Formats: sequence, C-alpha cells, structure tokens
Amino acid sequence: MENYPQSFSINMQPYGRNGGATTPTPVSTPPPKDFVLWSFFNAIYCNPFCLGFLALVFSIKARDRTVAKDPMAASSYGRTARSLNIAACCLGIVGTIILLVLVILYRPVRP
Repeated sequence: MENYPQSFSINMQPYGRNGGATTPTPVSTPPPKDFVLWSFFNAIYCNPFCLGFLALVFSIKARDRTVAKDPMAASSYGRTARSLNIAACCLGIVGTIILLVLVILYRPVRP
C-alpha cells in the first residue's frame, strides 16, 4: 500500500501592510429601493385613478424611512410603491391603446 500525503488546510487570511492579519470589514447591505423617479413619471404622465400620485407618496415615505434608518419599513413602502407603479403603467398603456383604437375606428369618413 502506498503512503499518500495527509490532507492539510492552508490559512488564507488577508494580511495588511504591516504583516499582521486584518480584521474583516462588515458587509453593508444596500438601501431599499424607493422608485421615486418612476413614481414621479407616473404621477405626471400616467396617472389613472391617481395611482401614480399614490405611488409617489409611498416612494417619498420609503425615502424618509431610509433616512431614518428603518430598512424594514422602507422596503415595505418601496414594495407598495413598485406595485402601484406597475398598476399605473399597465392601466395607462392599456388606456392609451384603447383610446388610439377608438380614434382610428370612429374617425369621420370624408366623401
């Protein structure tokens, strides 16, 4: 039977400039998204049933909670703003398509 070398592990800790081990830096999580620009666009251009305005309100609440260091509430408000933005965009696009179809179908006929 052949003798195989025994397994061993190598310590791969990072070293600083002075040769000593460095302390690991804490990993920071990115702040929750607030979708303010998308909400502002929907509030100005695509605002069926005031959904764009409501999305803007929730976006501003999410930004305020982010500044107040409350990430749970900020992410909740951000998710609500995202849902309202999606609903406003979908309703605005469908409404625009229906309006264009009606204008094309019911235009006056010239003799």
